[in-house]
Amino acid sequence: MTTLDSFDVVAIASSAGGIHALSTLLTSLDADLPVPLLVVQHLDRRHRTVIAEVLTRRTDMNVKLAEDHERVTPGTVYIAPPDRHLLVRQDGVLALTDTELVHFVRPSADLLFESVAGAYGPRAIACVLTGTGRDGAMGVDAVKSRGGTVIVQEPATAEFRGMPDAAMGTGTVDFVLPLEEIAAVIRGLVDTKGQ
Repeated sequence: MTTLDSFDVVAIASSAGGIHALSTLLTSLDADLPVPLLVVQHLDRRHRTVIAEVLTRRTDMNVKLAEDHERVTPGTVYIAPPDRHLLVRQDGVLALTDTELVHFVRPSADLLFESVAGAYGPRAIACVLTGTGRDGAMGVDAVKSRGGTVIVQEPATAEFRGMPDAAMGTGTVDFVLPLEEIAAVIRGLVDTKGQ
């Protein structure tokens, strides 16, 4: 039975400065995390990405590029491949699409967050880290409107504060935290699962 305190997924968005931010966050999370992490990091679509390999060195969680029709499992980090939107269905199955850009980007944090809100409702956590632009703001609004929880990196601690500022501007943020404190809050929230 699902309780109000139980979470089933964490969706994370970052852009400029995001590799460092994700590395810092994942260093403090372990493979026994009882939920999957879904990540949109804006990447250059013209180059092969090594983000999964880089982040694997920072955590004992399984880190991989998301695959179409893949079912999510706890303790795994799924990263949107370059130039593909990452979505999740209610049955925990991922979908990759190459539909049009959203706010000039693909993958889009807004689309990921909106799909997480639809699939998980109050069992979703959305987290916005460093980045330029506004991607993620509409999505955190969607997560909050379905009863989910929103975490934003304190803009003063972000390398680029555009995305955190835009998310905070929605008025739907539950936690505004320095980067180094976000993992502990995520762990505290998801560890209530089943209690």
